[in-house]
Amino acid sequence: MHPAKLPRLAQGLQRAGVTRVGTWISPNHPQLTYLQNFRRHVSRLREIAKVLGDSGLRFGLEYVGPKTSWTAARHPFIHTMAETKDLLAEIGLPNVGVVLDSWYWYTAGETVDDLRTLINQDVVACDLNDAPAGIPVDQQMDNRRELPAATGVIDLRGFLTALVEIGYDGPVRAEPFNQQLNAMDTQAAVQATAAAMKKAFALLD
Repeated sequence: MHPAKLPRLAQGLQRAGVTRVGTWISPNHPQLTYLQNFRRHVSRLREIAKVLGDSGLRFGLEYVGPKTSWTAARHPFIHTMAETKDLLAEIGLPNVGVVLDSWYWYTAGETVDDLRTLINQDVVACDLNDAPAGIPVDQQMDNRRELPAATGVIDLRGFLTALVEIGYDGPVRAEPFNQQLNAMDTQAAVQATAAAMKKAFALLD
């Protein structure tokens, strides 16, 4: 998309009642060093966030946690919550926050205490997934996930409990990238996903 189109798009989203948008950060780069890439992200994302903020939109940035992803090119880049918080601080705008994904939280080797370092304003959106069983965390591959609470590999009770503790009040969605789910017809897939989400939230009881 040409940058000149963003203000009009943001205004259209505002008219439609949208309040939050997000994107993901590639965890590597074939040429740019970490610092070069960091500076580029700060300058570009800050300008995007300004335009979105003018239309009342919050802007979420999602880090990609698996080791198999951040080692896939010459120069690793942001792939943890701590690094994402550094990026947010450098951008320095109040409408920018993190998109939390239980899958990336798990594959980044993070803990419930890491989640407790956040406040509600820091979190723009949340993705809820589980991980395949029997695969070491450093060998987990992105786009190979399970529905929430399907395997118990990811501590979703701890994850969701921490979100409650920090007062998170935003959307929570499933994002399983699961071949079995994709093979279902639409209605069956919706029902399976809804059941999985209810199972995950029941962990809070």
